Amino acid sequence: MKIKAAVLEEIGRPGPYAETKPVTVQEIDLEAPRKGEVLVKMVAAGICHSDLSVVNGDRPRQTPMVLGHEGAGVVQAVGEDVTDLHPGDHVVSVFVPSCGHCGPCQSGRPALCEPGAAANGRGELLSGGTRLSRNGEPVYHMTGVSCFADHATVSRRSLIKIDPRIPLHIAALMGCAVLTGAGAVFNSGDVKPGGTTAVVGLGGVGLAAVMGALVAGAEKVIAIDRLPEKLELASEFGATHTVNSSDADAVAAVKDLTGGGVDVALDFTGNVHALRFAYDITRRGGTTITAGLPNPKAQLELPAVTLTAEERVLKGSYLGSGVPSRDIPKFLDLHACGRMPVEKLMTHRIRLEDINEGFDRLHDGAAIRQVIDFTL
Repeated sequence: MKIKAAVLEEIGRPGPYAETKPVTVQEIDLEAPRKGEVLVKMVAAGICHSDLSVVNGDRPRQTPMVLGHEGAGVVQAVGEDVTDLHPGDHVVSVFVPSCGHCGPCQSGRPALCEPGAAANGRGELLSGGTRLSRNGEPVYHMTGVSCFADHATVSRRSLIKIDPRIPLHIAALMGCAVLTGAGAVFNSGDVKPGGTTAVVGLGGVGLAAVMGALVAGAEKVIAIDRLPEKLELASEFGATHTVNSSDADAVAAVKDLTGGGVDVALDFTGNVHALRFAYDITRRGGTTITAGLPNPKAQLELPAVTLTAEERVLKGSYLGSGVPSRDIPKFLDLHACGRMPVEKLMTHRIRLEDINEGFDRLHDGAAIRQVIDFTL
């Protein structure tokens, strides 16, 4: 079938993207679902820094590629062996397909699925190959999802079924922003009631972590960023304190607020300097979590002795270290009862044709979560 999709032609093209247009919206071909796959009509898709990092070259990927990994839509057709999804079902995409059989999947860590990571690295679906093409030549998938298109063929292992009463522009945010941010709080950071938490980097993922830390019962939730408008927004989300990381005394300010540093610091920037800042504001015996994706060439320097002498923990969190089939319904329930106002993350609803302008806003820090609305 013919679909309308946002195709990245080459990585590393400079901004402003509205002028250089690294992404073009065009008609390409999409195959019907094969065994274990599903055709989804996309309704909403969020624009994330992970998409921007492919555009700017921080996360090199094959091109041409249809971007997008945070989406929600309606099942149109299913392939052979898919018995638990049917046309009309509402689904959220997940950017790591889990095979269910490898070591990490069997140990309850589907975010680390080995066949899923390999397929994502190749720009293919979990079962191999691409279902996207143009003039007979393959077009690659981003993380097996490629939801910056009006339709997508994806692995059943990349989808979570949801209640059809949930607005799909809200549900889309669950697949990355909330799953990664709030998931890092609950699954990676072990934030405890009465504890102290800092969130470094206040994009959509970071603000979702602020909400998660409040739900987890942290007594102090310190929001940290370089942009005053994002600090103000974090206060509206309920952060108990804000600190501008560009201030010369920012580390000292956090330590003064917490009596020596936070129990858990969470970094969502993809910047090694910000990660070092998060490590420096973590107390002795505390935990520093990063869910950022720096350029693969970036290196982090730390005083190694502190890991032992201060019993420090530094750990990564991918997909919120979560189990999407468990966590997405949980976060949707928290949203439904008003404890996680996810709708506040969405600052713009745009057309697919405006995607380059959306990347400019994201690059400039002028948006939190922009959602491509395929009904516009």
